[in-house]
Amino acid sequence: MTWMIMRRVLVSGGKNFVRGGAVSAATVLIMTVTLAIIGFLVFLSALLSFTLTTIKNKVDVSVYFVTTATEQDILAVKNQLEQLPQVSSVTYTSAADALTAFRARHANDQLTLQALDQLGGNPLDASLEIRAKDPSEYESIVNFLEASPALSPNSTSIIDRINYAQNKNVIDRLSLAILATREIGFAVVIFFAAASILIAFATIRLAIYTAKDEIAVMRLVGASNAYIQGPFIVEGVIAGGIAAFIVLLLFWPATWYVGAKTSDWFDGFNFASYYSGHFPLLFGVLVLSGITLGGVASVLAIRKYLA
Repeated sequence: MTWMIMRRVLVSGGKNFVRGGAVSAATVLIMTVTLAIIGFLVFLSALLSFTLTTIKNKVDVSVYFVTTATEQDILAVKNQLEQLPQVSSVTYTSAADALTAFRARHANDQLTLQALDQLGGNPLDASLEIRAKDPSEYESIVNFLEASPALSPNSTSIIDRINYAQNKNVIDRLSLAILATREIGFAVVIFFAAASILIAFATIRLAIYTAKDEIAVMRLVGASNAYIQGPFIVEGVIAGGIAAFIVLLLFWPATWYVGAKTSDWFDGFNFASYYSGHFPLLFGVLVLSGITLGGVASVLAIRKYLA
């Protein structure tokens, strides 16, 4: 196709869009709703990822040691755990530090502090807080500790208890939530993508139907399929591009308002900050989606009249 023909196709597509009036406006409206849904899914995916990461960072397994365990023996266990590929970090808390933290947490509970003082010593154990790179790895870390028990010089285990049993339900639910979120999110994206093409197809086909006589005349005078189809593809692309820019403009005040109201609910996730920080991503996704949906819907809609 020569540059002259391409120019005519572009100009014709632009004129068709303007002459379309209400039909063109309806197409833009439908595609705006569709792209807004796609944009919402992007924000939802970001929120879920942020929430899951936050929860993952709060879930851990703690290993408590007997009071006779030496700091050297505990640090040796810490070093072994840090060598495991599944482990993200290991934090050591001495018995003295645990006691200090306990007193700080119960600073306003005088009865508890008095009872602690009456014991005449430190009843708390030293511990290691283990964070895995993935919640599903905690069980293998616990299995490692049980299969290779940490021993004192007199060959007795220095591990008093592991709180994995208490956290196992939370960890399992989190792992399932991560998997389900990924699968459901992918299914929702596919569903709305298919629905978007069908909706855009219906509205664009209405515009093509109003020009069926013009298409018939063009075929009679020998116009190629590409020449006939081109203006309608351009029309669909224009509709998709305009819809994408409308959605981007609407998202700016919407994310600012929602972000101000819900930032505390979502543990610090702010929609406005995400929008401004990831604007190139959102711009690319929405504009590319709008152009693709408009173009594909136009191609599918015009095929009937080119058979």
